[in-house]
Amino acid sequence: MTNINSKTKSLINKHGTEKSALIPLLQDVQTEYEYVPKKAIDIIAKELSIFPVEIYGVLTFYSQFKLNKPGKHTIRVCQGTACHVMGGKVLLDNISSKLGISDGETTEDGLFSIERVACLGTCGIAPVIEIDGKFYGKVQLNEVDDILNQYRGTDEK
Repeated sequence: MTNINSKTKSLINKHGTEKSALIPLLQDVQTEYEYVPKKAIDIIAKELSIFPVEIYGVLTFYSQFKLNKPGKHTIRVCQGTACHVMGGKVLLDNISSKLGISDGETTEDGLFSIERVACLGTCGIAPVIEIDGKFYGKVQLNEVDDILNQYRGTDEK
């Protein structure tokens, strides 16, 4: 935790302790850790003389911020109009069920995170999932296990 302490305090020194520095500070913390750790929130609250609940209010208002450490592989499931009509919601529910996690969560083993996204801009190949920058289009439910297994490093069903 010392590492979080020193890095967070260094970022606070960079941005200052004015309340107006909160969002850029949180953005830098997230860049550093890939999410905003609770310990960092506590340090920021103390140094900026604000309540942690105010910070959580900002973190939960802006979708760019993550409160959970992301998994090794991030699965983004498109919920845009075309994907929704072509089964994107069913696809999201299926993947969530298989992994035992919901939107914004990470599997216990730290392997997968799942994110519901408004649009991936790939309407012509709906429904679409994207994993670590690789797009899978026209995904059928019976393909989900094979796709996930590519990231598990195994072919077991």
